[in-house]
Amino acid sequence: MLDTHRLRIFRSVVASGSVQAAAANLGYTPSAVSQHVTALARETGLALFERAGRGLRATAAGLLLAEQADAILDRLGEAEAVIADLKAGRTGALSLSYFASVGAAWLPRVVRRLTGEFPGVRLDLALREWLPDDAGARSDVQIAVERPDFAAWPGFTAHHLLDDPYVAVLPQAHPFADRSEIELAELAGERWVDNDFARGWCRRNLVEACTAAGFRPPFHIEAHDYPTALALVAAGIGITVLPELGAARLPAGTRAVRVVSPVPVRSILAVVRDAVAHTPPVRAACEELRAIAGETTRVVTSGSDLPEPVISGHTDADSTARG
Repeated sequence: MLDTHRLRIFRSVVASGSVQAAAANLGYTPSAVSQHVTALARETGLALFERAGRGLRATAAGLLLAEQADAILDRLGEAEAVIADLKAGRTGALSLSYFASVGAAWLPRVVRRLTGEFPGVRLDLALREWLPDDAGARSDVQIAVERPDFAAWPGFTAHHLLDDPYVAVLPQAHPFADRSEIELAELAGERWVDNDFARGWCRRNLVEACTAAGFRPPFHIEAHDYPTALALVAAGIGITVLPELGAARLPAGTRAVRVVSPVPVRSILAVVRDAVAHTPPVRAACEELRAIAGETTRVVTSGSDLPEPVISGHTDADSTARG
């Protein structure tokens, strides 16, 4: 194996024409430079220099090795620059997955910050309604609404972002539409529109809350996404119950009212790969998500009907327990 440090010293001697000049340029003693050049000649088994008056002249073999050394040192310099860029977050890739109801509301601000601060970073965005079991499919940052089993998720940390309560979306002419809140049991006799294709965590959370209120939600119509379910409510076909962030853009002729007794709540998490958690792009993404979640929480708790559509192992166990 060639020693790159010795190659640098050897290249300086070739360029300078003498050990003394190379030592002066490098800040070494002539003895140290001579020792490195001698060691390189021994390692390669080549005569690298010949005497030329009071100086040295590279042999044909030395000149050829000097050319190769230039290419090696250039590539090494490029690699060192890439490493510096990666440490500073100026290049590389960041994978980020999200679920549908935060996509339009949160991602534009996160992506704007990342592309503004780290233009050399490639962003890989993926829509995922659940956390993947396959470790190879997991993103660096995953905005999630289910709490993963961290016995099966070594190398990831979950950070609590926001508790998102559920609302009932009703036609404006509905008798409950002018209420500030509705007890969940009052909706037992309504015509329910389902809104969850995956029948995942968010739907299970709602069904559990309805069961606690003494009934099973009577889904009369199966829709597979929030916009379709909301359009069916606007058409007067029924009501739907979904997390408040999912009702950030209501169609005309509908109104969202909070449900209580009990209050279904989903906890929104940022699940971060530990290996990249220290990198500037990931830190920036998490900072922006926390800021957005904080703004959303302030809007929700201020008494507004709905949050504005804003952007925002181990686990934060206490804060995610309700999700």
